Amino acid sequence: MAKKVLITGATGRTGGAAVREAIALGLDVRAMVRKMDERSEALAAQGAEVVVGDVLDIDSIRAALEGIEAAYFVYPVAPGLITATANFAQAAKEAGTKAVLNLSQRSQYRYSTSNVSRDTYIAEQVFNWSGVPVIHLRPTNFLEWLLFPWNLRYLQHGVLRIPGGKGRHAPIAADDQGRAIAALLKDPEKHIGTAIDLSGPVEMDYEQMAAELSEALERKIVYQDLPIEEYTTSLTQMGLPTYLVQHFGGAMVHYQQGHMAGADNNVEQLTGRRSMTVGEFAKLHADKFNAN
Repeated sequence: MAKKVLITGATGRTGGAAVREAIALGLDVRAMVRKMDERSEALAAQGAEVVVGDVLDIDSIRAALEGIEAAYFVYPVAPGLITATANFAQAAKEAGTKAVLNLSQRSQYRYSTSNVSRDTYIAEQVFNWSGVPVIHLRPTNFLEWLLFPWNLRYLQHGVLRIPGGKGRHAPIAADDQGRAIAALLKDPEKHIGTAIDLSGPVEMDYEQMAAELSEALERKIVYQDLPIEEYTTSLTQMGLPTYLVQHFGGAMVHYQQGHMAGADNNVEQLTGRRSMTVGEFAKLHADKFNAN
């Protein structure tokens, strides 16, 4: 029988990619969603067993983990992470789950000025204290960040507007994370107890990113650095919730200080194929970047 795995956040970016890739690897996938809708129907059409659950409800998590050998835990950038983590760890312990993949983040930091980054650090510790066999995944900034409305609206007019300073990182696409997650769900044993960074193939600053976007999209993209406070004020004016603005402000402080620096080939080592570059991502989503 195929190995049975649980993927939470199955209609999200990394969860959706992980469902697709895990099925391709021959795993028996149980996909957890918040509600049944067209997105969950699409998961079922791919061959996943779709269940409704909520990581803030321990009983629904316990039911979803029944018979599961390995599970992927993800929580959005929102309040409630520590409670959700404690629920998941307890439910996984009760269910005898043999491996839990925890989507952390590179910016997790005990002394972060971002509430989310600080909570993410504590969430890692909760899993460690629980005794559940855990693997922490620490991706750097997602390439999908470029497609968020508050960034895309400027990119469509030729401006990469982010308070990055001289910070550097190697951005990674959600699809590449999904491949790594699926590979680890299939064969987690030798990675239990470790933290794995997930990055794109090339570390760069935002000036270099603008240049690569320009080449890929065949039009000029200019990098506009700006004070973090000005950036977060503009996000508030666009209607983003306070907790999200607070996280972005704190995370950008640490980004400028080098907390997101570095590149690795961990995706390639896990899956046999490297993660995509900024240029490849831009070409893949050129219709969005070039829309007006």
